[in-house]
Amino acid sequence: MPEVAEQISITLQGYLAYLNNERGYSPLTAENYARDIRRLLVLADKTPLPELKSHHIRRYIAQLHSSGLGGRSLARVLSAWRGFYTYLIRDHGCQGNPCIGVRAPKATKALPHALSPDEAVHLMEMPVETTLEVRDKAMFELLYSSGLRLAELVSLDPIAIDFADASVRVTGKGNKTRIVPLGSHAISALQAWLSVREQTAKPDETALFVGKNGARISPRTVQTQLRQCGIKQGIASGVHPHLLRHSFATHLLQSSGDLRAVQEMLGHASISTTQVYTHLDFQYLSKIYDGAHPRAKKKP
Repeated sequence: MPEVAEQISITLQGYLAYLNNERGYSPLTAENYARDIRRLLVLADKTPLPELKSHHIRRYIAQLHSSGLGGRSLARVLSAWRGFYTYLIRDHGCQGNPCIGVRAPKATKALPHALSPDEAVHLMEMPVETTLEVRDKAMFELLYSSGLRLAELVSLDPIAIDFADASVRVTGKGNKTRIVPLGSHAISALQAWLSVREQTAKPDETALFVGKNGARISPRTVQTQLRQCGIKQGIASGVHPHLLRHSFATHLLQSSGDLRAVQEMLGHASISTTQVYTHLDFQYLSKIYDGAHPRAKKKP
């Protein structure tokens, strides 16, 4: 009925004014909420909003999900609907919020992109001429060789490197320390950098890697240098420190299949984090299972 549609429009405009004036939402955010509420109105069709129950909301969410809306988008939709009902209860005498207790499907966790082994090798074959390029090669080799986080890399001091033991002592999240192996290429690159480090570093600077000003290098500088190196080496995907960390984990896990070892080297408190962070194709997992599980082996 025209009068019902008009009343709904007035109510929605009142809600948007509430979001703008009382909640301080931006016009764009308020309009996003309005779009989600219009979805609810379309789904409810002729059923008045105060008469909707939880089973209606679950059905609507299922319909939106089947139409291609992802978990995060559905969570946002539900948030908009819950907020709208809270407003209706407060200002328009609605008796209940049917969205309470309704959850959106879990969003699929997107796996970070990893370089192929050939791309990683090509990146590390960057030409080195200047002192800062020697530094950059050492940083990039270390990131890929040991899977360090960016914050861990920039916080290193030379004392953290143990060439005799081919390892690096890293202080990670939660101030937890771990010792990670160093590859031969990383060792060579680090030795080359340490031989020229004093040309750039301030006399009293303790950082392993320093910027042009001689002080500890900033995370932003590492990101910029790595991105530019990727461009020069012709790698299409944008190269960043976390990409090298993920490539380290992916390549190591594909070669060894040792999830626990990768967990330790990455500094993950839970192995479930490592399982999400790395990816193996199903055939590789099946091969490991067939070769290791006693109940998987066929009897002769």
